[in-house]
Amino acid sequence: MSIRILVADDEPNQLELLTFNLTQAGFEVVRAGDGQQALDMVEEHRPDLVIIDWMMPHMSGIDVCRTLRSRSETKRLPIIILSARGEEGDRTLGLDIGADDYISKPFSPREMVSRVRALLRRAHPSLAEDVLEFHDLRFNQTTMEISRGERVVSLGPKESRLLAILMERPGRVFSRAQLLDLVWGHGVFVEERTVDVHVSRLRKAINVPNSQGDEAMNLIHSVRGSGYALRVPTDK
Repeated sequence: MSIRILVADDEPNQLELLTFNLTQAGFEVVRAGDGQQALDMVEEHRPDLVIIDWMMPHMSGIDVCRTLRSRSETKRLPIIILSARGEEGDRTLGLDIGADDYISKPFSPREMVSRVRALLRRAHPSLAEDVLEFHDLRFNQTTMEISRGERVVSLGPKESRLLAILMERPGRVFSRAQLLDLVWGHGVFVEERTVDVHVSRLRKAINVPNSQGDEAMNLIHSVRGSGYALRVPTDK
């Protein structure tokens, strides 16, 4: 199940930063540029969590929070308030109004994602299980349990990360350079050929024939001159 997060901020750069990091973490993101639009989008998109800036045009984040808490259908909606105002009084006001968490700017994107996951675990344990599914592949990122059909798959840490990236964006073609950055990290010198080696190991692990000897469908496709993508083949 895809977890939908509404992000509301009138600063385009901040909105883009939040969207990028939440999307990379596997969440579906919808965006609003002011408080009134945020309220409208809550009704339209029914998000699982809202991240909203304190100071916005038309309606402040505090007023949006107060309005959401006054409505029966959104009174339990998880809300995180962002603010450049870091004083204790402001933080207390935000929490007293009904926000579940308060994060001061500037903040670490990694910490933001961790706080989102923690809040989801408290508010919606079933949503926060963080399970990726594609065709007959299932990857529980909380327990790191991977299966294909009824068979448990054992993977190393690099192969697990590769699989998670491909499952988060099925159909998207990732270049070797992109996979190197996402799996090994920026600034780490690793030859692109290394990606091919780990993809080969990943394929070998997930494509093992079943107990009847039927060969498993190859889901990881090489795209000539581009990279790799997770797809169901159109023909056998």
